[in-house]
Amino acid sequence: MAVSLSELIAQKDLLDRQIREAQARAKTDAIDRVRKLMHEHGLTQADISTSSRGSLPKTGSKVAAKYRDPTTGLTWSGRGLKPKWLTAAMGSGKSMESFAIASKDQ
Repeated sequence: MAVSLSELIAQKDLLDRQIREAQARAKTDAIDRVRKLMHEHGLTQADISTSSRGSLPKTGSKVAAKYRDPTTGLTWSGRGLKPKWLTAAMGSGKSMESFAIASKDQ
């Protein structure tokens, strides 16, 4: 026996409602578990927020430049791949030390 389009739509609507209800229950259960754990361990929202996690490594921190191209003023920290300007200069016979930036404590 074939099921009509209207019956299929009614079944879909029922399933959609049941899915929403199951998702809401799962969310409520998860929130209750988190609250229980926070209470058991004496945690606050500030303890678990991302802004209060001082142990995470900082990204994008600046490193002092060690080498400078006197013509363009471009610099390189000595970390990562050599920049093209330095590679080209070394290819033309210059030494890397000739581009070194003098340290301030000398």
